[in-house]
Amino acid sequence: MKRLTDRRTILLAAGTTAAAAMAGTVAAQSADILGTVVYEGGAPIPPGRIRISLDGGSSSDAARSAAPASLDSNGKATSVEFAVPQPAAGARAATPVEVVATLEREADGWLLARGSAPFTPGAPITITLYTAMY
Repeated sequence: MKRLTDRRTILLAAGTTAAAAMAGTVAAQSADILGTVVYEGGAPIPPGRIRISLDGGSSSDAARSAAPASLDSNGKATSVEFAVPQPAAGARAATPVEVVATLEREADGWLLARGSAPFTPGAPITITLYTAMY
């Protein structure tokens, strides 16, 4: 005997399809901003501490409240990968967010280099550090 398709089966199939579509879009969004820090001219990054933070202008308290990521450079690597938490959706829409990286000497915190890059969701970020001039 052939079974007829009833309303309950159709609604179950539609609900399952909708749930799978929503799960796919949520899984595609990353909770972190991923990127790479390089030094000018492709040279090795000098030894020190690299601090990566978000700067969103004057009204972005959510971007500033995130703790900056901190990485160590041994003086031999030409690039360092990083991940920092993404700002809240409301803060991202209000002002453009910029990812800022600073290289400081570990002994005394002296600024050696600085670089920044604009944050665009879903795009890879590459920050080039430029020597600080005093």
